[in-house]
Amino acid sequence: MMEFMKRLQHLEASGARSGSDASVNHHRHPHKHRSAMCLSMCFVAAGVSLALSGCHGARQQADTFSVPETFETNRNYEITFWAKNDTNKRQTDIYKKAIEDFETIYPNITVNLRLYTDYGKIYNDVITNISTGTTPNVCITYPDHIATYLTGDQVVVPLNDLFADSRFGLGGSEIAFDSPTREEIIPQFLDECSFNGTYYAVPYMRSTEACYINRDLVEKLGYTIPDTLTWDFLWEVSEAAAKKDGNGVYTLNGQKVMIPFIYKSTDNMMIQMLKQKHAGYSDENGNIQIFNDTTRDLLYTIADHAKTGAFSTFKISSYPANFLNAGQCVFAIDSTAGSTWMGSHAPLSDISADAFIDFTTEVMAVPQFDPEHPQMISQGPSICIFNKNDPQEVLASWLFTQYLLSNDVQIAYSQTEGYVPVTSKAQASAEYQDYLSRAGEDNDTYYDVKIKASRLLLDHAADTFVTPVFNGSTSLRNAAGQLIENTVKSVRRKETVDEAYMEKLFDDVTALYHLDEHMETTGSQNGAKDLGPLPTTAKVLLTSLGAAWLLIIGWNVVYFTKKHR
Repeated sequence: MMEFMKRLQHLEASGARSGSDASVNHHRHPHKHRSAMCLSMCFVAAGVSLALSGCHGARQQADTFSVPETFETNRNYEITFWAKNDTNKRQTDIYKKAIEDFETIYPNITVNLRLYTDYGKIYNDVITNISTGTTPNVCITYPDHIATYLTGDQVVVPLNDLFADSRFGLGGSEIAFDSPTREEIIPQFLDECSFNGTYYAVPYMRSTEACYINRDLVEKLGYTIPDTLTWDFLWEVSEAAAKKDGNGVYTLNGQKVMIPFIYKSTDNMMIQMLKQKHAGYSDENGNIQIFNDTTRDLLYTIADHAKTGAFSTFKISSYPANFLNAGQCVFAIDSTAGSTWMGSHAPLSDISADAFIDFTTEVMAVPQFDPEHPQMISQGPSICIFNKNDPQEVLASWLFTQYLLSNDVQIAYSQTEGYVPVTSKAQASAEYQDYLSRAGEDNDTYYDVKIKASRLLLDHAADTFVTPVFNGSTSLRNAAGQLIENTVKSVRRKETVDEAYMEKLFDDVTALYHLDEHMETTGSQNGAKDLGPLPTTAKVLLTSLGAAWLLIIGWNVVYFTKKHR
């Protein structure tokens, strides 16, 4: 719009400077001049309206990237790589070795690693750096976050043409290492990286959620774990485990602390429950559907079990692993990527060694409403590339991104946690199959709970799903968890959870995450947000401007007609 106004000012100034010429033209062709003047005014009015309406929409993203004919190896490139790591030094070492090996293959590319402890911090820094034009070259992030990055102007590189390029694409002829082909990337994992037909990322690692169970406590209560865990079974056992004696000691473990069922990520809890119930969450166009009757019923059930002390959440109580490993929890649901924290012999832990209780750990899929048709979420980080003015620099970033998909990196990283490689090439390799076969050899690399968690996802890849990704999907995900968190907190505060409570909860969460802005949001072809109809004030302004221009045009028509006569 500013550019348009500058041009308009320039046009007016030019007209003032050439007034004498215009006068001469008027006398030579009076009717032609009057028509041209009216037509110009109409174009100006239309231009202003379009410029103003354009201010309301989202920025556009290119859906293609022109792949250079060659990679200029006579130049040096320096690219930045942002990645996430908690306290697992082995993951840091894998990143460093991957960079070292890649730089040996491509000595003209230098990769600078920046580590973060939280994906949310990466997201916040990327958003900040978009405005200053200082985004990294390569970033490990989540598709929900990428959807927000896409609202910037040409921020993220579209990968379709890079995928397909015969020289530098996946498995391309000019790649200097053994790169996987597109067909070798697991389709269910790759699908999450597509935004309305355009790929803006590649998967890096994949995990799902698992239910880690203290089998000894379940059997002590007289139950047998079924082949497929169901919600009815889990709730029933959890209620039985919540019983106390007259002294406030839990009869199951003889301790004064027992939280039978703890869920780490309540956003995933709500999302998976709704998926299993075939209820609304959001559609592919980004229309929000979560505030429905099924959601209410699920929250009522959760409230009932929170009231008895059978259920709590990570945000309220702390890490599920801390309670599970101390014999104070029966069912702990967390990511398979957190499997090294789970069980009697977990290599990672936040509790002291003397607090561990020896028990048999079962690793199962999350509970289901329909055991015959299991549904479990697929999650895990992806890799995106940020646009730069130099296509050669982008190509250097793409080469490094592909190296992160090579067997050496994929297999090494998957052995640090309960992740699985994202390529069939790595999964089928002799090295990875050997790793899976050695479960229980030690409590480190071959920790049995970790390998069981990996096998869980490998065995159920076809049962996984991903949530629609759009600008605002991060807020919706947070809102899904907030509904559960607020409900459990209210129960613990002795508040009444009824229809009036639910109405207010839905309104509060909608306002907290600004979901009313996305209720009818549809993703445009390029993944940017369509903000819907103009506000009333904008419509009034545009109408007023249109009327003003019509008056100006009318006045000019009358003026020039009289002057001509």
